Order: sequence, then C-alpha cells, then structure tokens
Amino acid sequence: MSSVTDSYVKRRRVFYIPGYDPIHPRRYRELYRKESARQAEISGYEIGLKPKTTKGPYGWHVSAVIEDQPVESDIEVLYWADIVRDSMDQGIAATYLQLIRTAWAYIGSGALWRLMRLRKGPVIAALYPVVFLLGQLVLALVLAWGIGRGLALIHPWMAWAGLAVIPFVLRWFRKKDNKFFAYYLMHDYAYSARSKGANPPELEARMAEFADIIAAALQTDVDEVLVVGHSSGAHLAVSILSDLIRQGRVPADGPALNFLSLGQVVPMVSFLPKAQRLRADLRYLSERDELFWLDVTAPGDGCAFALCDPVGVSGVATQNTRWPLVISAAFTQTLSPERWAELRWRFFRLHFQYLCAFDRPGDYDYFRITAGPLSLSRRFADRQPSQSRIAAAVNKFTSVAP
Repeated sequence: MSSVTDSYVKRRRVFYIPGYDPIHPRRYRELYRKESARQAEISGYEIGLKPKTTKGPYGWHVSAVIEDQPVESDIEVLYWADIVRDSMDQGIAATYLQLIRTAWAYIGSGALWRLMRLRKGPVIAALYPVVFLLGQLVLALVLAWGIGRGLALIHPWMAWAGLAVIPFVLRWFRKKDNKFFAYYLMHDYAYSARSKGANPPELEARMAEFADIIAAALQTDVDEVLVVGHSSGAHLAVSILSDLIRQGRVPADGPALNFLSLGQVVPMVSFLPKAQRLRADLRYLSERDELFWLDVTAPGDGCAFALCDPVGVSGVATQNTRWPLVISAAFTQTLSPERWAELRWRFFRLHFQYLCAFDRPGDYDYFRITAGPLSLSRRFADRQPSQSRIAAAVNKFTSVAP
C-alpha cells in the first residue's frame, strides 16, 4: 500500500454524459474498471471500483490512492441511450429519407463547407454514411439490373423480377451495420439535423432532469462536482450547466464545479441555423466564473473537431470570454509508437481513447482527473492553451436568439 500523507479523504461526484450512443451504461462501468486498472499499473497508483453509493440508477464508486492521497469518487452516467435507440428505430426507406434531409440541412445551409475549413476528419466521418448508404443502393440496383438481364433471356417481362433482389441486399447491409456503422452514423447526424440544430423536446426534458441531478449534488458535502461531456454529450453539458447557473442553482459556498469536454463535436450542431439555444449557451458559459471548463481533443481523433475552440469557431466569443481552456491529449505522444500503430486506423476506438489508459501519460489522465486528489481547476490552473488551437470564427450563423 502507498503511504498516505493526508488523513483527509477527498470526495468527488462525477457525472458522465455520453455521446449519441445506444449502449447500456454498464459498458462504461466495465470500460472504466478495465482501463483504470491498466493506467494504475502503468502510473503506479491504486484504484478500485465498488458498487454505487448514490441514488442514481447507473453508476459506480471509486476508491483510490493517487499522489499519496486517499480519494472517494462517485461516478454516475446520465442516461439518454433510450432516446438514442428510439431515434435509431428507423426502417431502411426512412433512413434513406433521413439521408436526403440531413444532406440538405448541411449543404443547403452552407454549414458543410464551413465545417470543412475546421477539420476534415469529422466532415469525412459525416460524409461516410451518405457515401456508403448510396453505395449500397447502387450495388443493389446493379445486381437487380444484372439479374434482370439474365431473366430477360427467358421472357422480356421477367426482367422486372430482378428488382426483387434490392430489399435483400439492403437488409443484408443493415444486419451488418455493427461492422460498417453507416446506419448508426446516419441516425446520429440526422438527430440534430432534423430540427436544424434545435434540441428535440424529449432531449430538452431529459436535460432538465440531468440539471436537477447535478444541482442536488452541488448541495452535498463533497469537494468537487465534475461534469464530463463526451462527443455529443459535450454540447448537452454546455446547455445543462448554463441552465444551472442562470437558475441560480450553483451555490457560492458549495463544491467546486468543473466541466471537462472530451472529443467534442460542437460545430456539427452550432453551425446549423436553428442552434440559437446552443450558441447562446456557449457564449454564456464561456464568460462565467462559477466553473472551470477544460476542453480536451486530439488531432489523432478523426471523429472530433480537434483543438477547435467550440466558442470561438461558433462565432459567439466576446471580450469577456474566458473558457474553455483548449488542450490536446496528443495521442502520438501519450501513446507509445506500438500502441499508436495498433489504434491509428481504429477511428471509433480512438474517439473513446480519452476514457482509456495511456502508456506514456502526459498531464491528461482521465483517472487522475476523475479519481485523483486535485480538482480539475487546480490540476490545470497553470496550464496554457494549445498553441495549435483554432479559435477564429468560421460559423455563418451566429444568432443566439430565435
């Protein structure tokens, strides 16, 4: 056991907001258990998981000794996977209709061209399901044409029977989407695009529930309340935290309130014409002193807008803007060459690397942040922003009121 230099046990509440992800929260618990053990072995600290001690339905308790300090952390997943699954419950024809509407939302508004000026990776990720789904359809049509030509040798009218192969081909691809992810990504982008950046009512209702949960934690006797927003969960967290502060639900003498956004894709929503709510929240949160906001991305993550200041590029920064502090997880430096070679082309896995162990860890360590003795604001108090960050306004739509 490590020697403990402080008898006081630091206590923390962590709220993890996933991205557009249909998986059950237990998968996040298992990921944390596996990767924290690996990071502890690499970095030489102690960490272990126990059943949750809080009222939330999805979470776990972490006991750790890090930097010779005992720490107790309760981590809760703020669950919206049911909303994700409902939005993904679309037939093949409905998905192709989504494709047309989503493509028009981004192309017709001009958002796509501006997003391409930021980072090519997430734009390619957005175009991938469009190209792949259209490719499936073209393949099905070609096969139908070929079979029809063969049947036409028997009787000209039998050529039309070749069309029967189309639904079989499309259904085969749909069943294999756990390998291709075309339908999954299409539903992801369509979810925000269908309302041109405005939050659907069911999501707004869930976000209000999340705000209540975090507000209750701010009334407890802990040292820090840390909100972690990953991928699409980052822009949900921006609005939830903005609502909490506007409503006066962040006590001045309460726990430190900190926000960690990871692998954010904020521009995919904030660049849409009706995303006034998100843009207003980005501006508001960036000016507040009730919290500390750290934004972590990595150029190696092709699914995130790496080192793009979400407030600046969205065109809503002001002279009073102070957040976020934008830094890089620097995958090519914090992962060994062997590990980087193993993960480099596994794009979806890299998008979750922020939640995983690094075999050459730098100042970003997810487990020190969520289970270590220093609050996020103290740990990064003297950290300078990445020199490679992109903060210039690119967004065409900068209105913050409907």
